[in-house]
Amino acid sequence: MIIVDDIRNAKPDLGNVALTVGSFDGIHRGHRRILDQVIAEARRVDGIPAVLTMRPHPREYFSPDHAPNLLTSHAKKLELFAEAGIEAVFVLVFNADAANLSPETFLEDFVINRCGARAMVVGHDFRFGKEARGDYDYLVRAASKYDLSVSRVDPLLIAGERVSSTAIRERILEGDLEGAETLLGRKYSMIGEVVRGRGIGRKLGFPTANIRPHHSATPAHGVYAAQVILDNRVYPAAVNIGIAPTIRHEDITIEAYVFDFLEEIVSRTIELVFHRRLRPERKFPSHDALVAQIEQDVQDIRAYFHDLGESAG
Repeated sequence: MIIVDDIRNAKPDLGNVALTVGSFDGIHRGHRRILDQVIAEARRVDGIPAVLTMRPHPREYFSPDHAPNLLTSHAKKLELFAEAGIEAVFVLVFNADAANLSPETFLEDFVINRCGARAMVVGHDFRFGKEARGDYDYLVRAASKYDLSVSRVDPLLIAGERVSSTAIRERILEGDLEGAETLLGRKYSMIGEVVRGRGIGRKLGFPTANIRPHHSATPAHGVYAAQVILDNRVYPAAVNIGIAPTIRHEDITIEAYVFDFLEEIVSRTIELVFHRRLRPERKFPSHDALVAQIEQDVQDIRAYFHDLGESAG
């Protein structure tokens, strides 16, 4: 997949391009519907399917203190675009200049001249340009000037609910992984850097990797069955999210006890793939009671993945 890290500083000549534009946080089933249409349009114009996306997310720029809990890091987003069949990704660095682009300038300078779009596919609520003045109707009116074909994809409804990043985010923050998976079309995952902790897990007999996530949609406090992906290797893990009330942490931590794993991975990047929530976080009367519960959690998670492996086989 071709990646153009800053479309302002490049004008790639990729021939005919079928393009969609958006933040695509999560790349959920509704987004996949748009990407599928982009691929179909690329075939029609004998070109390549591409995405123009923004980094950082526009809401991070406009409201840094109230930015959304993002569902995907930039690296994960690129991976998911490639899996969906997208062949080129153009990145618009979102800053004051980008925020002040008029719809006319954005369309002509970026969509047409820099990206080379000959077909454009947008979602039902697509808006662009300064103060979101551009919309689908504007694109339709401008299309003939640029010999651009424009199409719009209706929202995807599941059980009567519109699939959206907001709806998925709400489920994740509530710990409803099954509900999030239904809307995402895959299990929710987080990518983060392993940082050095205080060694408390090791003292309890369960050494953990402490993760600093690269994005911020963190599931509700509790214990989760998860998988850790490191260098394309997959390991089952027990993940605790919360403040460890028995031990009296002050900050929220994400700790993964990776089964049958002895490597030193501080400063490495790993991915946590969440399968299900076992229980909420709670305070135990003693360290012995905490250790007993951890042992039970580990046993339950081993059994879960054992059964999952047998059903898959």
